[in-house]
Amino acid sequence: MNLLDHLRRLAGNNLWSNDRLYRAVLALEPGEFEARRTNFFPSIKTTLNHILAVDLLYLDFLEEGGIGAAAHDDFVPFDEPQALFAAQVVADRRLIAFCDGLSEPDLDRRVVTDRREDGMIPERIGDILAHVFVHDIHHRGQVHAMLSGTSVAPPQLDEFLLDYDLKLREKEVERLGL
Repeated sequence: MNLLDHLRRLAGNNLWSNDRLYRAVLALEPGEFEARRTNFFPSIKTTLNHILAVDLLYLDFLEEGGIGAAAHDDFVPFDEPQALFAAQVVADRRLIAFCDGLSEPDLDRRVVTDRREDGMIPERIGDILAHVFVHDIHHRGQVHAMLSGTSVAPPQLDEFLLDYDLKLREKEVERLGL
């Protein structure tokens, strides 16, 4: 497996992990989604909104969309988990399509990232993708931990990459078209 294939698998994992996580979130009792919790962001709602806002920022950089930092700064948080989930699926599908459209040399190609007062910083596509996946895994882990204090058990999020785990994800992978 080369790096590009690995990044494509991680893009699929992002969609799958978010799908599992949001299905748990959608089963929460009223008030649990927005309830204040001990975490870097103070609720499941704010953490999931942060994940999407950052995904949209980096998607704009990767796709060279020209929105820049405004992609994050102008993000309007979602109040309802269903709408947030739908928007996250769109972002996840964009990321998969972006990765599918890459060639191996593209991973070293630089795109400009708008760092506001720090300027326009060119970054390698491969590095940006690695950052996005680490960022999303990090914050999904926080949501996972917060779910432990709710009426819904946190879902297993690490059954995507190994052949051994295929039986545990097969129906979801088929449903998601992965």
